[in-house]
Amino acid sequence: QVELVESGGGLVQAGGSLRLSCAASGRTFIDMGWYRQAPGKEREFVAAISGNADQTHYADSVKGRFTISRDNTKNTMVYLQMNSLKPEDTAIYYCNGFESVSFLGGRYAPIPSTNWGQGTQVTVSS
Repeated sequence: QVELVESGGGLVQAGGSLRLSCAASGRTFIDMGWYRQAPGKEREFVAAISGNADQTHYADSVKGRFTISRDNTKNTMVYLQMNSLKPEDTAIYYCNGFESVSFLGGRYAPIPSTNWGQGTQVTVSS
């Protein structure tokens, strides 16, 4: 059974930083990534990383501010370093593995698994 456990969220002022962590177990995903869901909005893609960490993809809204990384040493750990945080980054952040990845109109379009963790809340105050 897949288990995804996110941590590291919190309350931070605009311009601050947070580092999110995700522990994945029960299944080996190749590509993994982060999503977020703000109140009243649909869940959206944030960042992705390939199995050997040689490729990364980011949503336009976080490019240059967020960095995804992973550690496959023991269980799979995926991290999201978030810098220069903005109030619009406020959301619940989730990690997941991808069933498949493709490019639609030149845009990275992963298909996440149906297993979601509880997420971790990130709140950025202005």
